Order: sequence, then structure tokens, then C-alpha cells
Amino acid sequence: MSDVGAVTAAALIYICHTVTHLLTNYQYVTVIALDFTKAFDTVRHSTLLEKMADLAMPDEVYNWLVSYFNGHRKFTRYGMSSSALLEISVGIIHGSRIGPASYVVNSSDLTAVKPGNLVCKYADDAYLIIPSINVDTRLDELANVENWSRRNNLTLNRS
Repeated sequence: MSDVGAVTAAALIYICHTVTHLLTNYQYVTVIALDFTKAFDTVRHSTLLEKMADLAMPDEVYNWLVSYFNGHRKFTRYGMSSSALLEISVGIIHGSRIGPASYVVNSSDLTAVKPGNLVCKYADDAYLIIPSINVDTRLDELANVENWSRRNNLTLNRS
């Protein structure tokens, strides 16, 4: 099994375990799957680096991350024409070693509003897990996710 497959399996096992455990104490559990459109492509470097600054890491590591995320540029070439170089201030390279861990840091402050409700996160997906006793809080939880996504330059895919 690949690393990605093992992590995906671990996330599914965690969700199933959590729901099963909640079902021993509650009549039912609501699970809402959340997806952020182009999440890795829209993470603001400045927001990510603010969150990384709050982590307990050596200054040298943080400075390396600042250097890694700053100074990227891109241009577009079509036929014989090219655009100007533009600085990139958003986006995490999904296939890089630092990409998934960076997204985890970025999403670390996405939490449930109501005690007893849970947010299970895996890569750029998240799941709201709400026991029946809190079912009336689901709209508040979704509003919280919407507000968090706006603050973090992400778009919640409502479809």
C-alpha cells in the first residue's frame, strides 16, 4: 500500500471508529463531507507562515520555510508571446514533501463550535461529525466553516 493509501485508510478508519463510538451513546450521527475547491492552490503564504510562526520550531526551520514560500514567480507563454513575470503569494505544491504538512498547519485552527461535535480533517477534505443531541447546531457549524474558509482564502464547495 502506498503512503497515500495508508493515510487515506487511516482517515477512513478514524471516521468509522468515531461514528461507531458516537452511535453507542446517541440515536444517530450526522456526517457532513466538506470539500474546499482548489484548496492547495489558494492557501495564502502569509496566512500559512503566521500559523507556522506559532509552532514550536527552531528559528532556522521557520526562516527556511519563509524562504521556501517567498519569491516564487510565474509567467505564461502562448505561441511566441509571453506574459510578464508575476509573484505568486498563494498555493502549496501538492506533490511536494512539505505540501501536505503545510496544509495540515493551515487547517489546524478549523474546529467545531459546539462541544461534542468534531471536525475530522484529511488533506484538503474535512468532515463534520455531529451526534444527534447536537443536530440543531449543524447550520452554526457550517457557518463556522464558511467563515473560516473566507478568512483563509478558501472556497467551500457547496455542490
